[in-house]
Amino acid sequence: MEAYKKWVRRNKDYVHSLESLANGLTWLLPERFSSSEIGPEAVTAALGIITAINEHIIDTTPTQMHAGHPEPSSFPYSLCISAMKDLETVVEVAAQQYYGDDKKWNFIAVTEAIKVCIRLALFRKSGYKMLLYGGDTPNVEKHPNIPTSQHPGGGFPGAMSHNNGHFQVQNPWNLEGRALSALNRFGENARMVSDPVWLRRVQHQRSLMEPPRPVFQRPSLSTILSEKGVHGALFVMGEVLFITRPLIYVLFIRKYGIRSWIPWFLSLAVDVVGTGFLTQVVKSKYAGKDRLFQFTASEKDELKRRKLLWALYIMRDPFFSKYTRQRLESTEKLLEPVPLIGLLTGKIVELIIGAQTRYTYMSGS
Repeated sequence: MEAYKKWVRRNKDYVHSLESLANGLTWLLPERFSSSEIGPEAVTAALGIITAINEHIIDTTPTQMHAGHPEPSSFPYSLCISAMKDLETVVEVAAQQYYGDDKKWNFIAVTEAIKVCIRLALFRKSGYKMLLYGGDTPNVEKHPNIPTSQHPGGGFPGAMSHNNGHFQVQNPWNLEGRALSALNRFGENARMVSDPVWLRRVQHQRSLMEPPRPVFQRPSLSTILSEKGVHGALFVMGEVLFITRPLIYVLFIRKYGIRSWIPWFLSLAVDVVGTGFLTQVVKSKYAGKDRLFQFTASEKDELKRRKLLWALYIMRDPFFSKYTRQRLESTEKLLEPVPLIGLLTGKIVELIIGAQTRYTYMSGS
């Protein structure tokens, strides 16, 4: 396995080219697979998993660890989520072929439950940070304007300057910060040289006896709720609703059926409430810098993406069968007299209707 990792990291461009070629060839699968959809979906899922593994190997290159990527020894949550997404379609197609339309929802529910468990574990492991693209992308971007006092021994690095008996953190990226850091190191070295041997021995023994300075620790759930108050609870509730919404949707489809409006409205309500909680946290402007949520640019983009997930609901039954499909077919008939535009519109409509008919379940996460 280590040899394969080294080969992938040395030949990143070559690996990406092979992946693109393999994904292109999936459109030219032999006709023998036409009688069963399991074959093409299994091939596509296998290629997706291999691509995810290669991307994980490249992202965890030791030379890129300083860029904020997760440690290679940590559990690959993002890789597991990507693999489960690729396997989900295979599970649905295989369950539908061997067990029928009704019993397939049992297998889909089990798949969604596994994804929910992985995402909740990732949410806790990351220190209750917002999941990007459902956990596919690690949220490693540092939050802006975080006071250094909240991150002892960690967070943003800085040089220490002595002012009236108090140490202050300086910005290490400007000239003043670098100069103060160099002077600080020079003073420490000069003091170590001038100190007698017995004093250095005592200081060394004291450093061995004293516990090490605490490093940055991931905030716990109780810490977030106590420090952030109501907005911390809203943030956690919003993320939990976003994570568990696909499982809730599948469980209600399993009980009421795909043609029922109950799962559709309930899933939409969970999305609206969860996104509303997060939006309220983002817009909150209350006193106390240590109680203010700081969202990164990636997290703000993720929130915007979640607000657009409502578009998936027009592609879900029963809304699709009663409204969207009729609109698509009427648009196709309207543009049919136009030669090129009518042909392209017809192909697009066929692809949309065919995809929605083949896969009745669309989690959207």
